[in-house]
Amino acid sequence: MQNVIYYIRASYNIPISHIQYNICSVQKEINMVDHLTKEKRSWNMRQIKNRHTKPEVLVRSILHRIGYRFKINDKKLPGKPDIVLPKYKSVIFVHGCFWHRHENCSKATTPKTNRDYWDKKFQRNIDRDKEVKQQLQQLGWYVIVIWECEVLSDPVSAISRIVSKLEKSSDRKYSLDINRNSILHLAEERSKYLIKIR
Repeated sequence: MQNVIYYIRASYNIPISHIQYNICSVQKEINMVDHLTKEKRSWNMRQIKNRHTKPEVLVRSILHRIGYRFKINDKKLPGKPDIVLPKYKSVIFVHGCFWHRHENCSKATTPKTNRDYWDKKFQRNIDRDKEVKQQLQQLGWYVIVIWECEVLSDPVSAISRIVSKLEKSSDRKYSLDINRNSILHLAEERSKYLIKIR
């Protein structure tokens, strides 16, 4: 450190106190990248749910209320789809915008720190999503992808899109007379319940 200070002072004729102050402030910025310990950051990341998320619970609640019956997270299928409708030979993935990189979505941000790590991680997620979709289609399953932001901003139109895709393979029609506020309240209560029993 002292060698750097003397080199800068000799090269640019800058007072030592000014150099030391700037170097200290740069060191503080470098050290302030993450204010959590490695253990605490790891604990935080483990708390991020990959099942029973609010958008997922919301979609399941509405589908169930209008008459659809399904399995959840079927381990026998590639990618363990969020919702499996065997009668319709269809699966639904309710993707989080951040983790699955929803294009042109404000929730699909990239953290500013450790950017290389995040870019690789997100690319692996995207590649895995494509691979899983392809595997399911080869097995004869119809794959529907719904995004977190679509479900949370307008659950009724998101469900309408799902229902219209499912009805193509069935002669049964389902009613979508749904009160948006009661469905959001139901999903909120249901997700709290699921968090408590985990």
